[in-house]
Amino acid sequence: MTNEKPKDKKWVNCAIYTRKSTTEGLDQDFTSLDNQRESAENYIASQKHEGWIALPDCYDDGGFTGANIERPALQKLLNDIKEGKINCVVVYKVDRLSRSLLDFSQLLEFFDKNNVTFVSITQQFNTNTSMGRLTLNILLSFAQFEREIISERTRDKMGAARKRGQWLGGRSPFGYSVNPDDKKKLIINPEEATVVQEIFKLYLEGNSLMQVAQILNQRGLRSRKWTMRSGKTYGGKKYGVTQIQSLIKNVRYIAKIEYAGQIYDGQQPAIINEETFKKAQEKLKENAVDRKAFKNTECTGLLNHLLHCPTCNAVMFHTYTLKQNKHKYRYYVCSNAQKRGYDECPTKSLNAQAIENAVMGQLKLLCANRSLIKDHSCATEMEAIISPVWDGLFPDEKRKILKKILERVEYAHDTKRLSLIVKGIDKCFEFVADLKSCQPHNRWHKEIEIQKEPTIVKNLILARQISRLFDEGRIRDFKQAAVWLNMSPARVSQLMTLNFLSTEIQENILTLPTEKISHLSDNTLREIASEVDWQKQSTLWQATLK
Repeated sequence: MTNEKPKDKKWVNCAIYTRKSTTEGLDQDFTSLDNQRESAENYIASQKHEGWIALPDCYDDGGFTGANIERPALQKLLNDIKEGKINCVVVYKVDRLSRSLLDFSQLLEFFDKNNVTFVSITQQFNTNTSMGRLTLNILLSFAQFEREIISERTRDKMGAARKRGQWLGGRSPFGYSVNPDDKKKLIINPEEATVVQEIFKLYLEGNSLMQVAQILNQRGLRSRKWTMRSGKTYGGKKYGVTQIQSLIKNVRYIAKIEYAGQIYDGQQPAIINEETFKKAQEKLKENAVDRKAFKNTECTGLLNHLLHCPTCNAVMFHTYTLKQNKHKYRYYVCSNAQKRGYDECPTKSLNAQAIENAVMGQLKLLCANRSLIKDHSCATEMEAIISPVWDGLFPDEKRKILKKILERVEYAHDTKRLSLIVKGIDKCFEFVADLKSCQPHNRWHKEIEIQKEPTIVKNLILARQISRLFDEGRIRDFKQAAVWLNMSPARVSQLMTLNFLSTEIQENILTLPTEKISHLSDNTLREIASEVDWQKQSTLWQATLK
């Protein structure tokens, strides 16, 4: 058979793959592999008009099972496909490529990814045809079904093992080690078990979770240290509140195991007796309300996720304290101090309004530097900070803009150094900032009240403020307003439409109870504002309130 490439035709390089499960008969002059290859060559010759040509390379696996893909000739075939040497793979029968439906589907996916056609000459299987692709999809569907069945069986097997209390592998819990003679069982690690017992003892003696962590740290005790295969080391750190709480809640220490919300008997020995464990859980439950109240999810500061403690290299989160059940004072607290005690951090906490005022004061000076913000990726956001509309933006909008500009904010309490790291600028800007001189004013309660207002109320207020700035000549056009507000000009135009509402309707929006107007949308108000006659506006307005 000639391998001459046809002229003036797009040719297809065809690789013929053959396989025989046993080595029997491979020493004969004409083997089963030869028969498969000859049949494939004849088929390729019949497709000569399509530009098909058989490659001279032999991909023959003699004496290899089709249950897996660990075959030398098949691996050579796959490598040649990656290198772009092959356009089509031809086999005598589908099972010559693989007897595993899962492997077969993965091979076909690999062929498709590399734009390689697959052909089985005795089964009329050709992925170039619609029928071939239909057959492929059916096979892939069955393969997906097989994968899901395997996954379900694996989950069921692991679930059954957990219910029997077996250890399924991985890093052993603190206090235990994996039994070297039986990898499915845990044995007590005497040194770590002593620490676990001491934690329960200290906690039940009346110490808080933080106090327990402080005592352990003062004694020089550290969490377990381990090294990954990559060589990276983890653990070996001081104890914190979260870690102590997790240890106290772990039912493994009373020879139990938790799976799918249920408790089962474990095969590991107990480190703590059940009575001690029960008392510790009762104390945790008693203290849960007070500990939960320490953090407030609704209290979100302007520098949330941006402010860091430089000494501890830890995030400072925003919270508040309540005085006389009516006055709320905002501040940022170092997460390291909150977890391990205030003695661990020299900064401890910062007055929220004071640090926010200091950051915004310096940031506005930076943004006013035209040479600094020129061609900067965040130039639009920087323009918004120094624009007249900044003070009229709502807290959420301000936070979004700051997160686009700032990478990190640090304040050193001892040196009174404020550091701002701006995104896209390889430089840390440092300033001296005495927070006591920043004249903090607690306005958080006002911001919370504003957040509760319906969207149409906030949009109307913003529209009226933009209109006032236009009247004062501080904004030239919609484009400038859009840049400052970080909005599209179309959105600014939509907001300005609200100013065409009658004074009566605007007054209603600002004074009516929330439940009466919370269902209204901007679209509804813009439709009303499109009416020039205020009497008609009033009629439409009354209809929307019903």
